[in-house]
Amino acid sequence: MSNGQWYPPEWPDRIRALASGELTPVAPKRAATVMLLRDTPDGGPAVHMLRRRASMAFAGGAYAYPGGGVDPRDDRPVRWAGPSLERWAARLGVDDTASAQAIVCAAVRETYEEAGVLLAGRTPDTVVGAVGTAVEGADGGTGDGAGTGEGAGWEADRQALVDRALSFAEFLDRRGLVLRSDLLGAWARWITPEFEPRRYDTWFFVAVLPQGQQARNASTEADRTVWIRPADAAAGYDKGELLMMPPTISTLRALTAFPTAGAALAAAGEQDLTPVLAQARLVEGEIVLSWPGHEEFTKRIEPAGPERPAEGGEDR
Repeated sequence: MSNGQWYPPEWPDRIRALASGELTPVAPKRAATVMLLRDTPDGGPAVHMLRRRASMAFAGGAYAYPGGGVDPRDDRPVRWAGPSLERWAARLGVDDTASAQAIVCAAVRETYEEAGVLLAGRTPDTVVGAVGTAVEGADGGTGDGAGTGEGAGWEADRQALVDRALSFAEFLDRRGLVLRSDLLGAWARWITPEFEPRRYDTWFFVAVLPQGQQARNASTEADRTVWIRPADAAAGYDKGELLMMPPTISTLRALTAFPTAGAALAAAGEQDLTPVLAQARLVEGEIVLSWPGHEEFTKRIEPAGPERPAEGGEDR
């Protein structure tokens, strides 16, 4: 393999089993992940990434963004600021506002659980700062002391969210906070291939690190976190130094076009949210695995199983 594309060795057998009817696809679970950005001192944004522990059953060792599955309670009514749920439902391509809220809530909740960054404030124009101290809002509003409290209390609440002992709606009520959906921009949507035993229908969001907050490795699923320029991360992937799944490297490449974190967030509304789902087909005895619209990830698998480079280019 000439790059860092995540490619489990069991995929060829599972693809053949799916093609023969021996494997029945499992229904994908809804999930959300956030590309958290901050500007660097010498120009250009960096993105917060975590490396999944090698022991993880899904994508072990791969670099990814904070995120996870939708909690069944994420559709409970929450204190809300930003675009209406109707607008979010239309943007995310879902049929009802409860689903839209659940997906957005999952994005904000998982970012807090895994990175310690909270996209919420006491009012629609404020956002909490470090250890719950409100700072100037993203739109210029001033903080009013939202979320003040001891650090230990905040950490206890964060852990309660991780343990599912506390719903996100309850957390916001307890802290007197509103979810700042306007601090998020929907960027892409990818669905895990049908031959995978664990499948996710994942919405990718972009957000800017709020002033006064710091990201950290708060996830038990990661052994390392980094702030890295999208171009540098993509270069590491191309060299085979950083392992990534196709959605991750695809979104990283898209982020390289923007000079600032704010510019990327502003461009989120222009991104295509058509779901991307891998396809496997048989061509002259070979299995061809592809992601529509993303030709760099095409794989050709010979009947006996080993991979070989796709015709006309190197193996990607």
